[in-house]
Amino acid sequence: MGLFDKLFKRNKDQQEQKEALDQGLQKTKESFFSKIAKVIAGKDKVDEEVLDELENALVSADVGIETTVAIIERIEARVAKDKYVGTSQLNEILQEEIMRMLTDSTGKEFETFDLPTGKKPYVILVVGVNGVGKTTTIGKLAHNFKKNGKSVILGAADTFRAAAVDQLTIWSERVGVPIVKKEMGSDPSSVAFDAVASGLAKEADVVIIDTAGRLHNKAYLMEELGKIRRVISKKMPDAPHEVILVLDGSTGQNAIEQAKHFTAATDVSAIAITKLDGTAKGGVVLAIANQFKIPVKYIGVGERMQDLQIFNKAEFVDSLFNLESKK
Repeated sequence: MGLFDKLFKRNKDQQEQKEALDQGLQKTKESFFSKIAKVIAGKDKVDEEVLDELENALVSADVGIETTVAIIERIEARVAKDKYVGTSQLNEILQEEIMRMLTDSTGKEFETFDLPTGKKPYVILVVGVNGVGKTTTIGKLAHNFKKNGKSVILGAADTFRAAAVDQLTIWSERVGVPIVKKEMGSDPSSVAFDAVASGLAKEADVVIIDTAGRLHNKAYLMEELGKIRRVISKKMPDAPHEVILVLDGSTGQNAIEQAKHFTAATDVSAIAITKLDGTAKGGVVLAIANQFKIPVKYIGVGERMQDLQIFNKAEFVDSLFNLESKK
C-alpha cells in the first residue's frame, strides 16, 4: 500500500469514526438542545433567568451538580466581562467553556491505539462492575490493538463468574488472540500472574486482564485488586502500567457513584465510558472528566468493534453541538 493509499484509508477511517460519534451522541444532542432551545426562547440576552434555566438543562443531561455549577460560573464570568452577551452567542460560549473544562480536566490527548515504548508487554488491568460492558470493551480493545499491528494476550481473572470467562473466551476467538484462563473459582491473581508470564514469554506487546465486577463489599474489592497488583509486580515490577475503569454512560449519575468506589479502591489511570449511543445522558462524560480529573481515554458509541473510539475532546464537543442528524 502506497503513501497516498494509506493517507486515504486513514482519512476514510477518521471520517467513519466521526460519523459514528455524531450518530452515537444523537439522543444526547436532541435532548440537550431541545432544553437549551426552551431556555433562550423569546430572550435576547443572557441574564440570571437564562442561566438558571441553563443550569437545570445541564443537570437534567446528567452533567452533574458540581460540573454544572463550574460551567455556569465560567459563563457568568464571560457575561460579566463582555457586559452584553446575546442568547444567540450562548451555544458558542457553552461549547468553548465545555471544551476548556475538558482540556483542564483530562490533560493529555490520546490519538491512536498505540502503546508507550519500553514497556513490553504493556499490562492493562480492566476494572468495573458487572453489566457495564467491561468484557466487550476488552474484546474491542484487543481488536483495535491487533488492527494497529500489536500482539495481544487476554487474561480472564474474573473467576467468580463462569459467564465472564466464557464471554472473554468468545472474544479471544472472535478477535483471534490467545487467552490465559483457569477453572471457575481459581485465584484471580494467579490468572493475572500467568497472563503476564505468558506475555513475557511470547514477547507480546500488550496483556489485557479482566477482573471481578463485584462492588458490594468495597473492602474486599480493595483487597482483591491490591493482591492482583502485588502478584503481577512480582513478575514484572512496574506492572500494571495502566488501570482502566469501565463505566456505563447510560446509567448517568450511577456511573459517577461507581467511579467514586473504584477510584477509592485502586489507582485508576484511565476511564472508558460505554453505551453512549443508547442514552440521552452523554453529559455524564463531562461530569466524570471534571470530577475525577482522570483521563477519559475511550468511549463506546455502538456495537461494532470500531465503535470503541479514542476519546477526542474536540470531536466530542463538535458532535455534541452539531445539530445535523446523521442518518
